[in-house]
Amino acid sequence: MSTSASAPLRAVTAGRRTAALAALAALALAATACSSSGDDPLGGKGSAAPAPAGSTSAGAAAGGTVVVGSANFPENVLLGSIYSQALKAKGVKVEEKFNIGSREVLYDQVQSGSLSVLPEYNGSLLAYLGNRSTDPTTASVNAALAKSLPATLAILDSSPAEDKDTLSVSQETADKYGLKSITDLAGKAGEFTIGGPPEFKSRQEQPLKDVYGVTFKEWKSTGDTTANAVKDGSVQVGNVFSTDPKITQLKLVPLTDPKNLFAAQNVTPLVNKAKVDTTATAALNAVSAKLDTPGLLALMKKVAVDKEDPSAVAKDWLKSNGLS
Repeated sequence: MSTSASAPLRAVTAGRRTAALAALAALALAATACSSSGDDPLGGKGSAAPAPAGSTSAGAAAGGTVVVGSANFPENVLLGSIYSQALKAKGVKVEEKFNIGSREVLYDQVQSGSLSVLPEYNGSLLAYLGNRSTDPTTASVNAALAKSLPATLAILDSSPAEDKDTLSVSQETADKYGLKSITDLAGKAGEFTIGGPPEFKSRQEQPLKDVYGVTFKEWKSTGDTTANAVKDGSVQVGNVFSTDPKITQLKLVPLTDPKNLFAAQNVTPLVNKAKVDTTATAALNAVSAKLDTPGLLALMKKVAVDKEDPSAVAKDWLKSNGLS
């Protein structure tokens, strides 16, 4: 066959190849568009629309990487490691980004999708969003949060574990005055000095009077030394956070709060809804079901006092609770 005769044939063949490639590309695009649709794994009213095909968030339900973040303090790093390892145990691809910074930075990263999951504290998150619940219980705080969060974000199940304000006393003071709850301080607080962070008096002096009828003899600013001040008797009552390892180390007694003066501060996963699937959601909810305040306090003693590696502490806790 001559060169001049074969030229038209080559042109036709090239045209057919081009058409075939275009058809294949169209089929691939259609398949991609179909795969991007699906149910929002968290469901519920106000859920976000499915992400466009090819976007970062579209692959979450199809096995995309879940990025677990944490704030820059030991307890949150520990919680982030628990979440991360629990997800890995269920076959979820995980990337860890711990010790990032404050809520102001973290919240924006979850909202943008740079982070998929963050260990949060429901009451503090609600306050950050500029809202509050008139009822300080976990259910009410979470209901208010559900209304306050944008459609792209959600909270999963809250754990019973809380890192919240307590009024704590020494074991000696508890035994001497028969103190078990804040209610028991009524009629006795006039003999006591109370210590806490600098802002504690301005925030809680009036609520303590209104809710429990408690008026203290004196208020002292004790800051980070509050637990030690309670132990050595510099103050008789102290505002110590419930997961401070010094509660265990110094054998302090947190008084119960039957009237819920202090709002719920439950450890709660905050998630970008497009970034977690049903497997990830179930794994995180299983963690919340097992995590309580005494358990978290024991874990924090290992991390903060015994100086154990948070990842190793998380691994042991997950194994002992059948989550790994």
